[in-house]
Amino acid sequence: MTIDLPDLAAMECLGRDIAARLRPGDVVALSGGLGAGKTTLARAIIAGLGHEGEVPSPSFAIVELYDPPAVRLPLVHADFYRLNDPQEAGEIGLDDYREGAALIAEWPDHAGGFAHEPGCLSVTLEVADEGRIAIVEGGADWLGRLPR
Repeated sequence: MTIDLPDLAAMECLGRDIAARLRPGDVVALSGGLGAGKTTLARAIIAGLGHEGEVPSPSFAIVELYDPPAVRLPLVHADFYRLNDPQEAGEIGLDDYREGAALIAEWPDHAGGFAHEPGCLSVTLEVADEGRIAIVEGGADWLGRLPR
């Protein structure tokens, strides 16, 4: 499915929509070039889960954690851009972080990808005119709860 995101308000709406449907064990895999809006969408999802205040980009830390009651469910926000090999995701303890939590993964291909997981919602962002386009594909666990 393709979703037009003509402005920041539309991106925030998509983020809230994804957040409302997110469950522990899910992965939101955000792909797209530099400046496509991955971190902006991740911030909108995190805000939609109830987080108030600033959401730092995990570009340098690689992983940021959010726990209830600040958010509705445990969440891992990871930016894998700096990984040189997918095995590095295991070395930083990604599986341990994911236990009982949802994962927002920026640059998921750098961590070996997650599309094979039934709980993966893949969102590819592309620049289009003044806004963005989101190409959304859900794994089997997302059937019936895809964002609009």
